[in-house]
Amino acid sequence: MNLPFFFVPKAPEANEELLLDEDNAKHAVQSLRMTEGQRLYLTDGRGGLAKAEITEARKKYCSVRALDVQFIPRQGSHASIAISLVKNSSRFEWFLEKAAELGIASIIPLLCERTEKQYFRRERFVNICISAMLQSRQVWLPELHPASSFLTAVSEASQDQRFIAHCMDGQKRNLADLFDHTLSSHLILVGPEGDFTPSEVQLAAARGFDGVSLGSSRLRTETAGMVAATVFRVF
Repeated sequence: MNLPFFFVPKAPEANEELLLDEDNAKHAVQSLRMTEGQRLYLTDGRGGLAKAEITEARKKYCSVRALDVQFIPRQGSHASIAISLVKNSSRFEWFLEKAAELGIASIIPLLCERTEKQYFRRERFVNICISAMLQSRQVWLPELHPASSFLTAVSEASQDQRFIAHCMDGQKRNLADLFDHTLSSHLILVGPEGDFTPSEVQLAAARGFDGVSLGSSRLRTETAGMVAATVFRVF
């Protein structure tokens, strides 16, 4: 049976004893019915992974001792997706969950000219990413940036490859054809319901972003983000 994964803010040292927070303790002891002597994994979401053994288990209390600790390097490139917030927050949350499961390194919520949703629930969004990371048994948590204006995101971009997915007419190659997996970092911009404005597309092009297509179908924002995440993580 696979050992369950738990998130901790800091990976422990070998033989270090620590208390799980109340939520993790309740999940281990009450939900999973774990007891003294059983083992689990602890990850800090930054590549640290510790196998630990429960030393004491009570209703809302669980102490563990780290048996061995390792660092697991990130697989593939540092893939980033800057994606517009959307009117239906559950759809954005679905994207966050799936992007975390696929191992996307960085997510930047975008505020574009046509973005209708402005409210950014950071704590909830981070918790969704943590849950998805643990469920998929990974040790790298996506870095969830504060909501950023389109201008700021484009101006600060420094990735090796930069793309903007838009629906405007013109010559565009498919993202999968342009994506170079030998480079170390990638970023794609995904627009809001209603697409980027012509001025935003022009600004991105002036900053070195290649316009790309994600296929012949017109996709919802969160679906477009999912397609991009899949392309990025193929390698």
